[in-house]
Amino acid sequence: KTMTKKRVAIYCRVSTRDQTNSNQKIDLIRYCEQRGLTIIEIFEDLGISGSKQSRPSLDDMMNKAKQGMFDIVLVWKFDRFARSVSHLISSLTQFQELDIDFISYNEGVDTSTSVGKMVFTFLGAIAEFERNMIIERTIAGVNRAKAEGKHCGRPKAIFDCNTANKLKAQGHGIKK
Repeated sequence: KTMTKKRVAIYCRVSTRDQTNSNQKIDLIRYCEQRGLTIIEIFEDLGISGSKQSRPSLDDMMNKAKQGMFDIVLVWKFDRFARSVSHLISSLTQFQELDIDFISYNEGVDTSTSVGKMVFTFLGAIAEFERNMIIERTIAGVNRAKAEGKHCGRPKAIFDCNTANKLKAQGHGIKK
């Protein structure tokens, strides 16, 4: 694929309805024009927090990515796309599997380049490290609680046959 034939999905987001994404769109459209990229669609989530992994336009874009409707996802900044490293890495991994490049305009990250791939790999290593640290802390906490004699896991359910038989005799169903 040559750069001039690549199809682009632009994603813009602002957190509140009082804000505008006009600056994002202006910069990203100009970026595409300067590089001869074809804009397939501009996906916009207005007034939605970036901490939410499910957003109407983002979900629509991800579905269209799976359909192969574009070759590049272009965002103004990482934080306009995702607020957590894990969400960013998860999405970038999905794009990589779909052979879709990811470009963050302000950070200058483009996964179609060697430097962009290195940054993606570095972010992936950080995310994996973060996951492993969470697992280690969780295991340590459970082990400490057990050593202190605390019950870990779901509480034990007590089933009283006599009460169940009385409820059934009163006409209640099995679930009751």
